[in-house]
Amino acid sequence: MTYKGAPLRRAVIAFTAFLGGLIFLLASPAGAAADGEGLRGTLRLQGQPVNGVKIVVTTEDGQPVKEVTTDAKGQWEVPVPKAGKYKVTLDVKTLPPNAQIRGGNPVRTPTVYEGNVSTVLFALEPKAAAGQQPADSSDGGQFWRRAAQLTFEGFNLGLIIALAALGLSLIYGTTGLTNFAHGELVTLGAVVAWFFNTGIFGLAGMPLIPAAILAVIVCGAFGYLQDRLFWGKLRKRGTGVIAMMIISIGVAILLRNLIQFFFGPQTESFTEYNAQAGITVGPITAAPKNFWAMGIELAVLIIVGLALLKTRTGKAARAVADNPALAASSGINVDRVIRIIWTVGGAIAALAGVMLGLSQFLKFTMGQDILLLVFAGVTLGGLGTAFGALVGSLVVGVFIQVSTLWVPPELKSVGALAVLIIVLLFRPQGILGRRERIG
Repeated sequence: MTYKGAPLRRAVIAFTAFLGGLIFLLASPAGAAADGEGLRGTLRLQGQPVNGVKIVVTTEDGQPVKEVTTDAKGQWEVPVPKAGKYKVTLDVKTLPPNAQIRGGNPVRTPTVYEGNVSTVLFALEPKAAAGQQPADSSDGGQFWRRAAQLTFEGFNLGLIIALAALGLSLIYGTTGLTNFAHGELVTLGAVVAWFFNTGIFGLAGMPLIPAAILAVIVCGAFGYLQDRLFWGKLRKRGTGVIAMMIISIGVAILLRNLIQFFFGPQTESFTEYNAQAGITVGPITAAPKNFWAMGIELAVLIIVGLALLKTRTGKAARAVADNPALAASSGINVDRVIRIIWTVGGAIAALAGVMLGLSQFLKFTMGQDILLLVFAGVTLGGLGTAFGALVGSLVVGVFIQVSTLWVPPELKSVGALAVLIIVLLFRPQGILGRRERIG
């Protein structure tokens, strides 16, 4: 049956969702204007921070502004007197002997806009030993080596996104909720592991591996309690999915600010696995922790996938995702299944946060920063499909990294979203999603 008011109702729902997303962006700390203008950056070589490199900042006409050196985290920051164009020069003499700037140009000319702090990127790469020429020193060989390296990094990023996207997709599939607070579960996992790793409440810190396991358990319990005490009660009251989506935006803001209160606005790192020598495998060079992390991520994704296919709980979850009313009538405890999904979703989101913290620094907005990529992976793979989330996330991660062969690194996320839009124009249900008849 078709109602005359249906188009108007759909328009109201669409406008409400747009307004909620706008509020989310405007209220987030990342979207807020900075207190002043400035320049900043981070130097890393093979995933490790580079300390003691001199950075010289001048105005466009050569007037000195400030000279700084990178800290133990490879970071530097320079406040500038006003908005405008500046010249940033990296002193190559202060680089480690085995490092060089990719492309060889040590000068950047960024533009600083009013109220913003602009990020300046210097990509570092290993330098060939003296007198040694790479086997394929031609421009084409350099291109393919770099493409292989970026593809590897893209798979690494894609697997992290997939861990976060898997929980989000499972929650959407069983409840219909688009959870904007899922990024904060990623941040929470990294921060809880950091607290256990560095020490909390006067207790001595523990090694990262048991700290990560405890963080996964804590965040799994937090996911269970979220549904038990909050989302489950909203479902019983008959709250619509659009209203719950907007509520999740408020939950995201609340959790983000609570994490900032206890963790602080600074960036941190785990106490272990920070300074590792790179391992070269063919054209790929990476720290050992990256290979281990990718192995763990693949193992977890395979285990969760097999559990969905082979176990009774997994089959019940798929039944609830297909038709909750029919699943309930066949004897499945729908609320119990949903709580298990929330528990698993919180746990693997926490693991994604730990892995993300290993590959970069920890900060209270780290989950929010990748949330858009997580949504892109879920939507590209097919909303509500666990394996679609994996495929979509890998596509997003690889394309983001490989696209820097042709576009500036600042625009790499834009390219991934462009691919998302193009794919959905031709296949709206996503790569592994199913067509649905509306009406």
